[in-house]
Amino acid sequence: MFTPKLTLQRWAIVGTCLLAVVSCAQTETTSSHKLRPVLIKPQSVKQQRGEVGKASYYADKYQGRKTASGQRYDKNKRTAAHRTLPFGTRVKVTNLANNKSVIVTINDRGPYSKGRVIDLSRSAFSAIGKTSSGILKVKVETLN
Repeated sequence: MFTPKLTLQRWAIVGTCLLAVVSCAQTETTSSHKLRPVLIKPQSVKQQRGEVGKASYYADKYQGRKTASGQRYDKNKRTAAHRTLPFGTRVKVTNLANNKSVIVTINDRGPYSKGRVIDLSRSAFSAIGKTSSGILKVKVETLN
């Protein structure tokens, strides 16, 4: 009489197969135990709804210097720096104190100061607030 010996490796394979079959089995649930769907919001929703924080503007010493996108900073153009938005993204920046808005194009990275969400060119900043204030509380909304 021939009795095949199951080696440790064979037992491991059999055990894994049984575990896979058991874990794939479906069980019925009663109506009182139905699972509710969980809504997961993607990261980009934050940008679509608007981001609130502080805005500052570039100092004049940066005039003509290259930005992270390779463009040269021009204080007279309506551009901005943002940490994560892609270059070329247009955003609407609204001063929450007076409700004035400006549309800018992201062409640089920053700001690097804690609590700030966007750095504006001097032209963009002065369109929604006084440059003497230095910092504004704003809402940033992605347009494209």
